[in-house]
Amino acid sequence: MAGTFILGIESSCDETAAAVVRSGEQIVSNIVASQIATHQPYGGVVPELASREHLRAIVPVVRRALAEAGKAYKSVDAVAVTQGPGLAGSLLVGISYAKALAFALEKPLIAVNHLEGHIHAVLLEERQKGNHEVRFPVLALVVSGGHTHLYLAEQREESWTYENIGHTRDDAAGEAFDKVAKLLGLGYPGGPVIDRLSKCGDPQAVRFPPSQIKHPDRRTARGPETPLRAAAYPRFDFSYSGIKTAVLRYVETHNLAPSIEARRHALAQIPKPKIEDYLASCDQQTLDLVASFQRTMVQDLVDKTLAAARACDVATLFVTGGVAANNQLREAFEREASQQGLPVFFPSRPLSTDNAAMIAAAAYPKFLSQQFAPMDFSAEAGMILR
Repeated sequence: MAGTFILGIESSCDETAAAVVRSGEQIVSNIVASQIATHQPYGGVVPELASREHLRAIVPVVRRALAEAGKAYKSVDAVAVTQGPGLAGSLLVGISYAKALAFALEKPLIAVNHLEGHIHAVLLEERQKGNHEVRFPVLALVVSGGHTHLYLAEQREESWTYENIGHTRDDAAGEAFDKVAKLLGLGYPGGPVIDRLSKCGDPQAVRFPPSQIKHPDRRTARGPETPLRAAAYPRFDFSYSGIKTAVLRYVETHNLAPSIEARRHALAQIPKPKIEDYLASCDQQTLDLVASFQRTMVQDLVDKTLAAARACDVATLFVTGGVAANNQLREAFEREASQQGLPVFFPSRPLSTDNAAMIAAAAYPKFLSQQFAPMDFSAEAGMILR
């Protein structure tokens, strides 16, 4: 099979992943080793434990990705790896291994921004379907446990450029889902549990005020170096610390602590709780609270993203990242974007969460333009996408 085969490696947070992708448009193999069981007792990702688990998993995961692709180490054309953003220790495991592999094989090494990988996950699957015509400009919402960003994306020859026109001022959307789930004794990761339970509650039962951002973001540069296109539009920033506090206040004022503790204890006795177990441990008031929380989160993400799409007159909308797997979010975007005549694309659920196929796909344009990384590059935990 002709083409360019890129081995992608992803280790930015708590998934160790490797994949082989052909010419940026065909997934040949895609292996993900999850650490959910390791971090579940702590209710979130513990960075030191994540790094250790990556060290254990990186070699077997890469071997399996190559074996499933039917490729030998020397038969890949390049090695791509996530440089950032992410947890520094986790990133360094993937980067160190990718450097050693590229050096030993005498193959080009490509450093990829994790956020760009999420955007290219959408492109990868659209190309697999035969859709090679994406109208520009593209507005991409990258929404996950660690990120909530809005990017204007353009393609210039083989290269892609990105301008950030909005991001969260505090918590990412996925982080808010997980922390509210933890507060309510629903375990980790909480986003998928809230998504499933919300169908059983009244989304109008609890009224949460929408987030209000009244001052400019001090982290946002506004000067001669600001891109002209980005400077021409208002910011569309997000904030989710307020709704977390509102849920906490509701729990306190309605004395939900005893039922939460009972739920936490009951679910801890079940190794792999099913939806029936969660429902059995939740009263209607809790289900209504969960449904109302999700409705508010989804509406905020949809409203701000579509407002940005109108202001920037974009032709296409991408919604990607772990939270893009949320059913209500997908339904709301499909319904409201279609009312604006705006095509919206999502990755499949396996490619919404962290994976290495998206890293290999994002590396392909860089391979074509020979944007190779020097051997002395390092992890950038706070890496910016440009």
